Amino acid sequence: MDSRIPMVVDLEYPDSDGRPMADNTLQADWIWRLFGGMKLLVIERNDIFVATNLLWYPVEGKPKIRVAPDIMVALGRPKGYRGSYKQWVEGGVGPQVAIEVLSPGNRRAELLRKRRIYQRFGVREYYVYDPYKEKLKVYLRASTNFFRVTEVTKTFTSPLLGVTFDMTGASMVVRLPDGEPFRDIEDMHLQNGERLRQAAEREADAKSETRRVRREKRELEIAAKRAAIEKQQLEAEAKRAAIEKQQLQAEVEAMRAKLKAAGIDPDAVS
Repeated sequence: MDSRIPMVVDLEYPDSDGRPMADNTLQADWIWRLFGGMKLLVIERNDIFVATNLLWYPVEGKPKIRVAPDIMVALGRPKGYRGSYKQWVEGGVGPQVAIEVLSPGNRRAELLRKRRIYQRFGVREYYVYDPYKEKLKVYLRASTNFFRVTEVTKTFTSPLLGVTFDMTGASMVVRLPDGEPFRDIEDMHLQNGERLRQAAEREADAKSETRRVRREKRELEIAAKRAAIEKQQLEAEAKRAAIEKQQLQAEVEAMRAKLKAAGIDPDAVS
């Protein structure tokens, strides 16, 4: 945590409502999978804030009006530490996307209260996922204060975020715009381990290939040196042969001269 961030306790707007983030492991797994996927989605953006189970206070001076979405996304707001999300501190910008993951303990009245707050204070996309019944409801802002409800039976792509919710399988799959699915921590760890293993294999293959290329280069250099030496030897032999030929020709001419001096025609000698 950045030590430069002031840790101010606001008694009027507390950072916790005392409620657990999740009632069970299935709900918690989905919350963390969605949170991790949303964080990955905006990893290269500094103007999108993503949080999980963070209290949102939409109205200054009315701390009882508050809600803690399982996942909230605020476009146009910088990343960074918040003890809670006070909309008046955020330039009047509230979260535009809220996601709730249901558990058997969720009460209808509490869900209705949350939905009314989302409707009233500008949430544009509200997702309610029930991992037990494998149902996904999407509430899209159709006018100033009302949602249009869609129950997803196949796929739905978020107009704001570009992620796709796929309900065609046995369990919901949420995909990034490039098609990669949101993964839980274990899957990400295994995937990262597989990537590291593949990277290590590629590195080992590259080193092996480098050694092979170097070996072949050395062999070619040795062969080139051997060929150069053989060429020098052949040239030396050719020079010796040329000298011997010259010497032989000189001896022949000397013999011819002796024969002529003795009155013998060397061309007539058979």
